[in-house]
Amino acid sequence: MITPADARPLLLLVDDEATNLQVLRHILQDDYRLLFAKDGAKALEMAERERPDLILLDVMMPGMTGYEVCQALKVQAHLEAIPVIFVTALADVEDEAHGFAVGAVDYITKPVSPPIVRARVRTHLSLVRMDELRQTRLQIVQRLGMAAEYKDNETGLHVIRMSHFSKVLALAAGFSEAAAEELLNAAPMHDVGKIGIPDAVLRKPGKLDEQEWAVMRQHVEIGAQIIGEHASGLLRTAQRIALSHHEKWDGSGYPNGLSGEDIPLEGRIVAIADVFDALTSVRPYKAAWSIEDAVRLLQEESGRHFDPQLVELFIQQLPAILEIKERWAEQA
Repeated sequence: MITPADARPLLLLVDDEATNLQVLRHILQDDYRLLFAKDGAKALEMAERERPDLILLDVMMPGMTGYEVCQALKVQAHLEAIPVIFVTALADVEDEAHGFAVGAVDYITKPVSPPIVRARVRTHLSLVRMDELRQTRLQIVQRLGMAAEYKDNETGLHVIRMSHFSKVLALAAGFSEAAAEELLNAAPMHDVGKIGIPDAVLRKPGKLDEQEWAVMRQHVEIGAQIIGEHASGLLRTAQRIALSHHEKWDGSGYPNGLSGEDIPLEGRIVAIADVFDALTSVRPYKAAWSIEDAVRLLQEESGRHFDPQLVELFIQQLPAILEIKERWAEQA
């Protein structure tokens, strides 16, 4: 008979006093898998090997203090996300402030209250799961966007670059950090409708004829249908972008011939980010344009294709844009 693995969260309890570890064990053992360490060096070794979901950490220990252990965890990329709760007899406000300063998420004073320990552990594990869900959602959205890009050309990094360009431009245009982050997460879906365009049209090496171009233009409405109708949130933003990023400032775009500020701001932002990255990237049908030539085109199309104020802001943000471009460069 196969015994299913214990899926309960794994906690690392660190204290140089065995009695304190016993107290925490009795409080937590019914709901969690537990690891124990009696000094800082052992705690770091176990964190490296076992990757616990959360650490409860004493402050005053021989050798390394809890503060030093926490600092050592937070400078390691693969361990920094593990939440640390200090459990200590140090009750001064300065001690608590120092605990938060070195990276702890909470601070519990001894003698501990079992309901408080359980509640704090449960809360911080829930926050970790929420962050994991948010990251997973972003990765799924990006990969769905990549699916459309792989069908269209041979790169999937375009959606990552243009979404980061979009966030930079959104912040410059006055978006809050939260709104700009939502735009970052939604932008990869801008061309998801290309999934519904026949390869004979999408991958045609030559110029499209009038009938083929009519088919190609359908990708914005197909994308909006794939994303669906939503009252608010990420997917509503994604649908607005999918439907509006080919509209043009002078009204000559598609699918609805919107002009000026009637075009959703998200769509106007993504239009610039999308075109700039497409121009400056290698495609099977073209070489990459220089940054200077791409900027020149944005300026020439300012007030025709693109929102002129956004073009100006985008050019002002070029150092940040080029840093993103380098970070997510295509591999040769």
